[in-house]
Amino acid sequence: MSEKILFVDDEVNILDTFRRGLRKRFTLETALGAQEGLYALQHAGPFAVVVSDLKMPKMDGIQFLSQVREFSPITVRIMLTGHADLEAAIAAVNEGHVFRFLTKPCDTGTLITTLEAAIAQYRLITAEKELLHGTLRGSIKVLVEILSLVNPEAFGRSERIKRLAVATAEHLKMKHVWRLELAAMLSQIGCVSIPEDILSKKYSGRKLGPEEEQIYGMHASIAVKLLENIPRMEEITAIIAHQSDAYTSEGELPLGARILKICLDFDDFEQQGMSREEAMSALHAQLQRYDPHVLGAFEKAVFSE
Repeated sequence: MSEKILFVDDEVNILDTFRRGLRKRFTLETALGAQEGLYALQHAGPFAVVVSDLKMPKMDGIQFLSQVREFSPITVRIMLTGHADLEAAIAAVNEGHVFRFLTKPCDTGTLITTLEAAIAQYRLITAEKELLHGTLRGSIKVLVEILSLVNPEAFGRSERIKRLAVATAEHLKMKHVWRLELAAMLSQIGCVSIPEDILSKKYSGRKLGPEEEQIYGMHASIAVKLLENIPRMEEITAIIAHQSDAYTSEGELPLGARILKICLDFDDFEQQGMSREEAMSALHAQLQRYDPHVLGAFEKAVFSE
């Protein structure tokens, strides 16, 4: 099998036993303890399966496998445990940290069967992920192309917003920036249903009347309706849905929405003819509308370009 398996234990003789019994059937790497395991994960991966002992010094198996899960969510995790540790092992399974646990000593036949099941699980996860990514890419590509054809100005705005949002996210060291990038790209997709004269007025920096503002404000909810039937888009549509909401200290708004709000308002000010410095001053004049931490990162992003 081409998929790689990582065994982690603090006892050399146990690792040697695994290596001798399994190397003809599987591609194996071993690591002596959790720290070596994390290093191997980062420098010798990717691994389809990670097998870890429960009781190890400094970092136990539950903590280690939690970090494996954080670093590589699709890696299938297996725990080895003694009979006295069954309660902890069952808790780890229930918390979603491991695919299966095995009691020591574990015979080679049981171990082989478990590893084959884990690799099958890994293949299923990766196949589903590839299919999902293909579906997402195709759907989003079509939507973005429609926007660029129907309303080039809205498309241009989404490109500007994407650039600002990604730069801000990098300063914030935000995880899963791709979700924010997609949300920014699709933030204006609802504009395909907004009358052209209102959009033209908005994008030229002219002030909208109350009724026009209300109609234009519908574009976020229209976007959510367009996107809600695409699988696994919930977090992205949540960002889009709240893109125009003012910040509150309760922090219920997604971080991505807080970033988009600042980017969108800044772009509005620039479209009104303001310089970058003037647009930034205009943001600071209404500080209560923005997350101060995000605004600080945004300012660094703008003036470091």
